[in-house]
Amino acid sequence: TNSTVISITACFLLYTQSSGVAYFASGVAACIMAVKMVKKLIRQERPVMERPGNKKRKTYGMPSTHSTTSTFYATYILLAAVYLPIHQSLPQNSMTRVLSLLIALPWATMIALSRLWLGHHTPAQVSVGCTLGFCFAWLWFHFWASGLNEYGFRVEQFWRSRSVVWK
Repeated sequence: TNSTVISITACFLLYTQSSGVAYFASGVAACIMAVKMVKKLIRQERPVMERPGNKKRKTYGMPSTHSTTSTFYATYILLAAVYLPIHQSLPQNSMTRVLSLLIALPWATMIALSRLWLGHHTPAQVSVGCTLGFCFAWLWFHFWASGLNEYGFRVEQFWRSRSVVWK
């Protein structure tokens, strides 16, 4: 899943060439680093999996990184779809907003639930991960919507005026 999601995000960034998408991707990276640090601080073991052939995981379980990251994606995409203008590289209609939500919200829910179904995390580990992802996304979005987006717009204008790729 990680490589698929990273690849989709990278392709979307290359397609849109949007400073907002670049900011979002940096938020994903920051969120992942934050959750990894929290895991090392808490040091809570993962649940014991009773399936044959399953080895004990070497990483800690609290909070779930997958749940944190997928919730960050879904929350940020929801906030962007509701509050931000549609980037000029995308179709300028309401289906652009709706489609992103129809993909992101069920995807994030299934990722979080899969961590329980597969026995990789406890309900508490997934819940804390989802809460952390939600809070991190809300804060990251707040910074963007509170003025960083103006700098992003200027960066896009600067690159468009100097780059063959942007023309």
